[in-house]
Amino acid sequence: MKHQMRLLAQPFAAIKSGRKTIELRLFDSKRQLIRPDDEICFENPDGESVTAKVKALHVFPDFETLYRTLPLEQYGYTKQEVPAASADDMLAYYTRAQIERCGVVGIELSEVHIC
Repeated sequence: MKHQMRLLAQPFAAIKSGRKTIELRLFDSKRQLIRPDDEICFENPDGESVTAKVKALHVFPDFETLYRTLPLEQYGYTKQEVPAASADDMLAYYTRAQIERCGVVGIELSEVHIC
């Protein structure tokens, strides 16, 4: 199955370059349809697209647990950014109520291709 997701320019560039191998999202009804070996087409605001294969799904009750469990560099943080990285960074995208209601998922990616 193929899925569509939009990304801001910075996380898009990190996935495209291979530096970001885990995309963080709410585990809402749309993300619950994703399975390993599916493909995700990511599109940036300029209309550029890349496709990635889903390697694994890492489901957690909240971003705090996810941040403690998976390597931060895989989320696109640089080594310099890791010490200041916080699960609260995700509050720029989602409310605490959304996180509590849905849980969260780290979508592990592989085989990124420009489409």
